[in-house]
Amino acid sequence: MSESAVDKSEPGGARLTISSKTYSAWSLRGWLLCRLAGLDVEEQAVVNDAANRRELLLLSPSVLVPRLDHDGASVWDTLAIAEYLNEKFPDAGMLPADPIARAHCRSVAGEIHSGFTNLRSALPMNLKVTHESFPIFSGARPDIERIEAIWTECLDTYGGPYLFGTRPTVADAMYAPVTRRFLSYAVPMNEKIQAYCQAIAAWAPMAEWLAAALEEPEDIEELDVEF
Repeated sequence: MSESAVDKSEPGGARLTISSKTYSAWSLRGWLLCRLAGLDVEEQAVVNDAANRRELLLLSPSVLVPRLDHDGASVWDTLAIAEYLNEKFPDAGMLPADPIARAHCRSVAGEIHSGFTNLRSALPMNLKVTHESFPIFSGARPDIERIEAIWTECLDTYGGPYLFGTRPTVADAMYAPVTRRFLSYAVPMNEKIQAYCQAIAAWAPMAEWLAAALEEPEDIEELDVEF
């Protein structure tokens, strides 16, 4: 990996190392977490360089992307980034104020972080593609059903339009790429799930990322490993 991709940012500054905006779900999650915290970051993209791409694939899953360098700290893994930002910016409301809801939020965020491998394989992240219909193999259906159950429980419990009420939280940042998968691959959805996916699409940071993905060069290759 090039030296510029691994240097830490200067103390007090913020740099987020990301991969492709079109294909990298984990980069999107890290970026949304920074926006939730209100932290402006310098983006350090590594996907365009072939050597960096090979290095990313060789290092997965311990690859340091996304990685946040801020105030002398270097933090990777999306949940670690979320917890770091919540500690640094406690007034940003990244997690619910109520302790029961906060524990619930951490639980559902952890579930998307560690699971749903069949969904990732069946419906790969690609923000430039929208299908009118798409065959979903049977192995991915339990993942889809579990995600819909999580969303339904949260929306029923906390009233929406986001998973934990009127403001987006860490959970919404973690599930945002899944909402795009549902929309991109025409996953059948009931009205409540459809409304949630549309709410995330209309969330300003998400809309900003989507617009940037559409401007990304066409010669960027889809990574063989889902980050």
